[in-house]
Amino acid sequence: MRRYGQMIHLKPEGTDEYIRLHAETWPGVLSKIKECNISNYSIFRKDNSLFAYFEYTGTNFAKDIALMAEDSETQLWWDKVKPLMEPIETRKPGEFWADMVEIFHTD
Repeated sequence: MRRYGQMIHLKPEGTDEYIRLHAETWPGVLSKIKECNISNYSIFRKDNSLFAYFEYTGTNFAKDIALMAEDSETQLWWDKVKPLMEPIETRKPGEFWADMVEIFHTD
């Protein structure tokens, strides 16, 4: 299992809609997340910053993420939520959510 932490900014005008959408996340999107070996997925908000945490239990992350990106319901979901967010300037090329480096963990 690998833990992931990611960051992005939330546009101030998108806050209420982003929260509303995630309070009613579509069942097909949730199923696809599980199908792609992602579990324990949480998103936290502080002011206009979002922090996502999830655990990946598969063996080919790139393949599973590509499978998720091919899903038509997930694409529709992203069409609704992506315009509400603003990627951080220091993200790597190709990232929307910026991956973070884990520096500490304890069980």
